[in-house]
Amino acid sequence: MLIIGQILILLLKAFFWVIIAQVVLSWLIAFDVINIRNQKAANLIQLLNKITDPVFRPLRKVIPSIAGIDITPIIIIFAISILQNIIANIFIYQTGL
Repeated sequence: MLIIGQILILLLKAFFWVIIAQVVLSWLIAFDVINIRNQKAANLIQLLNKITDPVFRPLRKVIPSIAGIDITPIIIIFAISILQNIIANIFIYQTGL
């Protein structure tokens, strides 16, 4: 049972880093450091969007951007942190460590 908790936490950490990569990439695009006409950059953007859009899309419908800044990644990162703590606490108390 402990392995399941560790796998869930690992998946949440991986998703956290995907979100961070997408945010950094969006900043680089906004400041013209990365050209979106580059095929490799476009493929990376498309991959990151396919991973994060199923989570971001419902939240974006409810939470508007503030001054043109999308705050959904911040909310999702906060939720990931809470989920990791909950999962860790459940499995620590279950195993008696």
